Amino acid sequence: MRVCAISDLHGLLPPIEACDLLLLAGDLCPVRDHSLSAQWRFLDGPFRAWLAGLPARHIVGVAGNHDFIFERAPKLVPADLKWCYLQDSSVEKNGMTIYGTPWQPWFRNWAFNLYEDDLKEKWNLIPDRVDVLLLHGPPSGFGDLTTDGRRTGSPSLLKRIEQVKPKLVVFGHIHESFGHWTINGGETTLANVSHVNEKYRPIHAASVFEL
Repeated sequence: MRVCAISDLHGLLPPIEACDLLLLAGDLCPVRDHSLSAQWRFLDGPFRAWLAGLPARHIVGVAGNHDFIFERAPKLVPADLKWCYLQDSSVEKNGMTIYGTPWQPWFRNWAFNLYEDDLKEKWNLIPDRVDVLLLHGPPSGFGDLTTDGRRTGSPSLLKRIEQVKPKLVVFGHIHESFGHWTINGGETTLANVSHVNEKYRPIHAASVFEL
């Protein structure tokens, strides 16, 4: 199965290669206006049209810390978009189980923030058998290094990934830490798939994986 994955679009809607599955790992909405009305207009307008025109058989997404509408007013999110939105839930596509969750360690007053003890409870909801884990925030030590040298990922998330051993884990959030890694003896690929860099400039196309 050909899988494309991208995160941190921040209102940018890039071309995507033809694929069986497209994973959207949060921070979809523009940064210039975080009001609920502006985010609704984006989702119901440009985002809707972009999704409808993508050459992907299946599209699955989660929200990110900039996507306030999903946390504060989920009923405003258009229900008929051409995707499957996950929030601490799973779906099966092409015989593969995908689990999605938007949470990340607390940072300022953004959406879907939790402290580590509460994050551990969220990660415990991840089923024991998952093929693809779709996140917004990174696990500790992988794709979580900021420009000032801090590691910002969740330690308890990494432990859960080591337990579950999914084939693919995708996330973003830390723009400057784009990259791919393997753990669990090469069984699990971890990927920060941020589209923009720390200056919100689009520099990375969607990452492509074969599962």
